[in-house]
Amino acid sequence: MPYTATRHRPRWWTELMLIAVVYAAYSAGRLLARGNVSTAVEHGTAILRAEKALLLNAEHPLNRLFTKTPALGIPADFAYASLHYLVTPAILVWLFRRHPVRYRAARTWLLLSTFLGLAGFTLLPTCPPRLLDAGHGFVDTMAQYSSYGWWGGEASAPRGMGAMTNQYAAMPSLHVGWALWCGVMLWRHGRTPLMRTLGVAYPLLTTLVVMGTANHYFLDAVAGAAVMGIGALLTRPALRLADRMRTRFLPAASAVKSPIVSAGCETSAGERIPGQRTTSAGADDSTPAAAC
Repeated sequence: MPYTATRHRPRWWTELMLIAVVYAAYSAGRLLARGNVSTAVEHGTAILRAEKALLLNAEHPLNRLFTKTPALGIPADFAYASLHYLVTPAILVWLFRRHPVRYRAARTWLLLSTFLGLAGFTLLPTCPPRLLDAGHGFVDTMAQYSSYGWWGGEASAPRGMGAMTNQYAAMPSLHVGWALWCGVMLWRHGRTPLMRTLGVAYPLLTTLVVMGTANHYFLDAVAGAAVMGIGALLTRPALRLADRMRTRFLPAASAVKSPIVSAGCETSAGERIPGQRTTSAGADDSTPAAAC
């Protein structure tokens, strides 16, 4: 392995603060990245036209199925509004506790990809299918089934808090991106067939949910997976850079203390390290030995 990451176990309180700060920055940036509504609508309709030209328009049949079948639509809305914020932190905690050596790279991958997604929200504000004109044939299932959950008619935000979210941040889909990250972690580090099965099923299910609830286009899901791929490629260079910065600016923190009291010095037979005392008969305890 050409690159050896630091092997110390991360401190839980520093990790918690780091993730909280990054998530707050992500949420604030996502909110501030509200683009012009007309531009977002243009981007959304352009994506829809491209999908139709490529015969990739799976959103309409899925959305009709979820709209006409509450037994599918309601659970899908609950999954969209909750799993994104529950499963990902749970897997982070699981990795921290069970796979601490792998945790740092996995966390870095997730954070890098999240920031790339934020760049996508900023550069390409996109109207989700549910907010397009009714003539496009989409139904907002979150609004349709809002009486069953805590969300209102504005995305998955709790009622009365819709103004605190950016509803035009559809491209890329980090619901799909984060779900893919979770799936990879379960597949790589899960020790049972069930965990590996969930690793495959969770991102696929999330992709169906985001399209069926009319929150994302299929190409949003593809972009979410692409963002995670780029984040994976950047993870190792980012870890190398972080280690170099730690070594340069925090030498005391990065130095590994030797368990040998002589700091690696060796003595020949009959020699002593400076200040060493001996119990040999007739030896002068106050006489220091030659330095190594």
